[in-house]
Amino acid sequence: MFDGQRILPAIKRMKDFEKVLESEYTYIVMLDLHISQLVGVAKYAKAHNKKLLLHADMIQGMKSDKYAAEFLCQTLRPAGLISTRGEVLRTAKKNGLLAVQRLFLLDTIALETSYRLAEKVEPDLIEVLPGVVPDLISKVQKETGVSVIAGGLIENESDLKRALDAGAHAITTSRQDLWGTH
Repeated sequence: MFDGQRILPAIKRMKDFEKVLESEYTYIVMLDLHISQLVGVAKYAKAHNKKLLLHADMIQGMKSDKYAAEFLCQTLRPAGLISTRGEVLRTAKKNGLLAVQRLFLLDTIALETSYRLAEKVEPDLIEVLPGVVPDLISKVQKETGVSVIAGGLIENESDLKRALDAGAHAITTSRQDLWGTH
């Protein structure tokens, strides 16, 4: 799915974006952007042959709904959108982009709600957070039949290995010291 890339650098600051532009990574996750940065980020990413996965729910100044998703899909054409919202994920799929459902492992109710959303939306991937719960990584994949990526609270190589061993397709991490692994 990511051309064999197992680590997906997750960018929280623009200086990290500048650093990853010069890296060997093709796919990068943009976590925290301001609406005014969208066009420039997309332009620089394209110029460096990077494929963006935009976290639609975390774009400051933009409501996370189907209209914003339509704008992102048609204007910026990222590789995919990440969201907890069904209408954003459906819009991404409709536009031929990867739809990545973000699933927070809070409690049983949150898990069941996320399963229902996955059944309705049929996302391409599910991002499980936190990614340090290997038993739930494999459980979510088994329950939904959807490939899982893991993110959140992955602090070291050991956490990364446990998530991959549990069946995670890839790992999202903002920890630069883990970008050079796998």
